[in-house]
Amino acid sequence: MNEGRSVVPAAPRIAAPDGRGSGLTALIRIALAVLFLDQLVVGFWNQFFPGSFYTNFPTVTLTPPFSEHYARDFGGATLGLAVVLGTALVAPRAAFVIPAAAAFSTYAIPHFFFHLTHLDHASPAEAVFLTTANAVVALLGLLAITLTLIRDARHRRDGT
Repeated sequence: MNEGRSVVPAAPRIAAPDGRGSGLTALIRIALAVLFLDQLVVGFWNQFFPGSFYTNFPTVTLTPPFSEHYARDFGGATLGLAVVLGTALVAPRAAFVIPAAAAFSTYAIPHFFFHLTHLDHASPAEAVFLTTANAVVALLGLLAITLTLIRDARHRRDGT
């Protein structure tokens, strides 16, 4: 009945067939979690409390004037990014991670350069905070894409 097959079950695999249990996947998930939480907080605050966001979020008042319409539109779009980033976080397959991180990067990289070139009214501390925070999140989107490509290339090469 056994036809030469072992009756001992195979050891459980540490990584899922698509590499989701790997160390690289843990780093991908960390990057996605930071981006997801960033977009969720900023989007929710902007969508539901746009006046408070404008008044209280660091450095936003450096680029007046306030527009509730634009703030709510930005909040809704940001929440949309949070949805796709959250999907990629839960299921970190390349088919989810790459489009989610690319969509985020499409926003975040120009956003970084906008702020980098509009620091006229910022204090030195605000300028450092603004450029550093925007650079970090912009790079996290690119990092998630890069790590996913590396992970999946290793998976294909190793056949695991």
